[in-house]
Amino acid sequence: MMEYKQVGLIDETNEVSEELMNLVGDVIDTAIDHHKFDHDIEVSITFVNDQQIQELNRDYRGKDQPTDVLSFALNEGEDDPVVMEGMPELLGDIIISVPRAIEQADDYGHDLKRELCFLAVHGFLHLIGHDHDTEEREREMFQLQEDILKKHGIQK
Repeated sequence: MMEYKQVGLIDETNEVSEELMNLVGDVIDTAIDHHKFDHDIEVSITFVNDQQIQELNRDYRGKDQPTDVLSFALNEGEDDPVVMEGMPELLGDIIISVPRAIEQADDYGHDLKRELCFLAVHGFLHLIGHDHDTEEREREMFQLQEDILKKHGIQK
């Protein structure tokens, strides 16, 4: 049974309030609980600007443009993650563009709180192997995102 979960939060933009960072961390805790891991988990979330995320998107995905969220899974493609006794499984890193989140919150007509939480959960689901490369998988992934957000009390 899982006893330890850690969500590391870093704001390189100095634009995300402590309250909002804590909320994003709590939502990821909810996502972790939702998936009923049987071992300890650690996730890192970093808030960046458009230039920083564009550089990462270019260097790691070959797309020279900013994006809203990137996920870098440490155990990608491995059926059985390596978990050392007494150590948590390091799932990976989630990188979120704060300017993109602000723009998208405005475009979708909801607040920044919901958008940052949505992007964090989206990134988390990618870390644990979910994808939206087909219409069916996209529907499943987006429904799961909404279920997690709703479970945490964040509505559309």
